[in-house]
Amino acid sequence: MTEPRYDLPALLDIMATLRSENGCSWDRKQSFETLAKYVIEEAHEVTEAIAARDYTHLCEELGDLLLQVVFQAQIGREQGLFDFSDVVQGISAKLVRRHPHVFADQTGLTPEEVSSQWELIKAEEKAGKGQGQWFMEQVSSGLPALARAEKLQKQASKVGFDWNNPRAVLEKMQEELGEIDQALQESPEKVAEEVGDLLFCAVNLARHLNVDSEQALKLTNQKFVRRFNHIEERLQQQGKTLEGSNLGEMESLWQEAKRREGNPPIG
Repeated sequence: MTEPRYDLPALLDIMATLRSENGCSWDRKQSFETLAKYVIEEAHEVTEAIAARDYTHLCEELGDLLLQVVFQAQIGREQGLFDFSDVVQGISAKLVRRHPHVFADQTGLTPEEVSSQWELIKAEEKAGKGQGQWFMEQVSSGLPALARAEKLQKQASKVGFDWNNPRAVLEKMQEELGEIDQALQESPEKVAEEVGDLLFCAVNLARHLNVDSEQALKLTNQKFVRRFNHIEERLQQQGKTLEGSNLGEMESLWQEAKRREGNPPIG
């Protein structure tokens, strides 16, 4: 039997049905607040599919992300705040407004000039709404910590508050490591703060090296899982379990996994 083909109006109707009195008890229970975490999770899963170049999975994950938009819009409609058409109207008007080089008489801008103009128009929009009194308010506070750290640093860089080169950032990282060591010995309650400083500095280093810190960490997470899976697989081949093995055995297999990937063991 052929699966029916759905379009956007059908999706909106399905969501309305799920939220109706005769719909799904879980869907009816949700609110803007309870759904917030799912928006972030689905956005991360989209980026993971892109990183893996798994485009079939990407299509599925984009659908999951769209569901979050439709879900929130339905709740907005029920509360008389806004509906999906308002969401579409808002983003469409914003795109036209922020692309005068496409939809107005302005032409011939370079990608760099387009980016600068986008930020200028964005700042003007916020000023018109009474937002952005402070320079750093132009960076959203709702971003994940890693992404916000990078954007805050880029924002500060616009006015010259920045390191001159990656070496200077490396020196700062060494300083932050020393402060963690000192906190461990003298002020354990400050350890979390000092670790935060180190992470912020690591993002800064990645930025100066033109490395996407979020993507770099995703790849490292994938590498860690891949190598740990090798440990578990090899232990199973030996009739052992993770719980029944010691650190020395697992470290040896970790180094084996590195060699298989073409990375000579270090340390």
